[in-house]
Formats: sequence, C-alpha cells, structure tokens
Amino acid sequence: MKLSIVDLSTVIPGETRHDALMKSIDVAQHIEKLGFHRIWVAEHHGAASIAGRAPEVLIPAIAANTSSIRVGSGSVLLNHYSVFKVAEVFCTLNELYPGRIDLGAGRATTGPITDFALQQDRSKQFRSDSDQQITELVAWLDHSFPDDHPFAKAPIHTIDSHPELYLLGSSAWSASAASQLGLPYVFAGFINQKGTRQIIDSYRSGFKPSAGRTGVKSPEVILSVHVVCADTEEEARRQIAPVHVMYDNLARGIIDAQMPAPDDAVKKLGGLPSLETYMKGSGKPPRFVAGTPDQVHEQLTQLSNDLSVDEIIIQDMMTNHDARLHSYDLLAGVFDFI
Repeated sequence: MKLSIVDLSTVIPGETRHDALMKSIDVAQHIEKLGFHRIWVAEHHGAASIAGRAPEVLIPAIAANTSSIRVGSGSVLLNHYSVFKVAEVFCTLNELYPGRIDLGAGRATTGPITDFALQQDRSKQFRSDSDQQITELVAWLDHSFPDDHPFAKAPIHTIDSHPELYLLGSSAWSASAASQLGLPYVFAGFINQKGTRQIIDSYRSGFKPSAGRTGVKSPEVILSVHVVCADTEEEARRQIAPVHVMYDNLARGIIDAQMPAPDDAVKKLGGLPSLETYMKGSGKPPRFVAGTPDQVHEQLTQLSNDLSVDEIIIQDMMTNHDARLHSYDLLAGVFDFI
C-alpha cells in the first residue's frame, strides 16, 4: 500500500506563518527520504492556524527542494477561479518539474467573507457547485472541446504539458463527476466518515473509462484519513489533542482560534482524548486513526482492504514538529518503506 501526505502548513504556537511554510518543505524532504509516494498541499482561506492557502505557490517551493516525490494540490478550489488559468498554472508547474506534478481539483465554500472576496464578479451570488469548471478543465487538458464550443478552435498553445488530474471530494457529487469523466477519485474520509463506503461504491459502479489523456481506464480510488502515530498509545492521544480542540472550537462557531500545543490542548480538554478504533468490515474510517505503529498499521491495512484502495493520503495537524516527523518515521517503518 502506498502512503502519501496532504499538508495544511499548520502554524505551531509561538511560530509564524513563514515558519509553517518552511516546515512544509522540511516535511516533504523528510518523507521523500522515507519513501512516501506524494505530498499535496491544501488551500484554506482565513484560518489563523493554517498557512497553506496558495498551492500553486507552495508546490514549486517544495518541488525545488526535493527530487523525486510527486507534489500537488489537495486541492485547488476550482469553483473560485478561472479554469483556463488553473490549467495554465499547473501545466507550467509540470514544465518546470516534468512528471512530478499532480493537479488535485475540488470545490469548497471557505466562509461567507472569503467566498465573496475570492470572486472576480461580485455582482453574482456565489455558487459552490463546479460541474462546468471540472468539465472545462478536462477539455482544456485533453483538447476535447466540442466543435461548436467557443474554445474549440482557439489558437492556444500553452496547454500541452499535462499534470496528473485527480478529483477530490467527500460527497455524492464529486463521486459522480469523477466517474462520469473517468478521473481518479480521492475521497476525504476525515470529513465524511459515514458516507465513505457508499460514495466510493457509487464512483466505481458509475465509472466510465476516459478516452483522453487526463483520465484513467479503470476506477482508481485514494482514501484520505487523519493519522497520528507515536511510540505509545498515551503519546498518540497527547499529539491528537490539538485537533480535538480545533473541532470543539468549530462546533461552537469559533473559526479563528490558534491551535494549541499538545499539553495545552490536554488541559483544555480536561485530559487525554480517547482513541477511536476502526470496526472491521464497516468501511467507516474513524475521524482520527491514532496509536502505536502496530495499532495504526492494523487499522489502515484493514480499512484499505475493506474499501479496496491501494493508496492512503494522510492528513494530520500536529503542533509538535518533531513528533510529526517521528510519526512519519514510525509509519514508514511499519509499512516497510525502510
């Protein structure tokens, strides 16, 4: 099974956004040596605890400081932007770093203010759907606009270096769009635990092989889950505590709080958080997969087998950088990367 990382550039307490971005580069260099398959960087807007807001900027910084690991977006929020511009940006990245660039596309609302601020035409109501955008993106990359489309005969010669295209999501819409366009599908299991099996199954059952260069001939599913690995179960619980605090804040409508250090998070929670355990056969990932190397290995392997996926992309928002790197060391060891 392949393991990869999606990085949010979490701002560690007492540090700056610059520090967070530099640590993203450090993470990429570290996991490349360990044998992880890819690193993707996320797009978040307006978050005090997350510095990752411009994948197209961070991707080349990471690619320039690594040599072989695949680098991409997880994801670029296509519903906010010009599709042609996104295609040109990622083709440029692939020209700079041939064969290493992934264009992970998705959609999201980012909050009422930032949704409005991201739009060029503010005379129209914001729409969160992106059916037209993902279809157009495929057409740009494949040069497959219908003959009667305004872009079909456009004298454009800049879309000829192809990144690998993936559709990311956590909803029935994303599964349907990926299957109809013949795209690899990345499901965010840390967002929608209950719908994981049903949505992945719907993608596979509705899949139509791609006839273009950007798609695939058979269904490809990657699962994204939140994972923390430590030497002991107690330490894993301590390192997962900051994310529990974050979710507690979000549940109360607090979206601009900094993430705490592990020990401060434990104090806020009134003790170490409990660990969820994956229930064999359920296809429903825990919100957090955490524990010792053997515990994490067992859960991820069973989850991969139950959902028939051969790659897992790990998200984590640990606020102890050394513990985070050690988590990757332990994962690489138990999955026989090293």
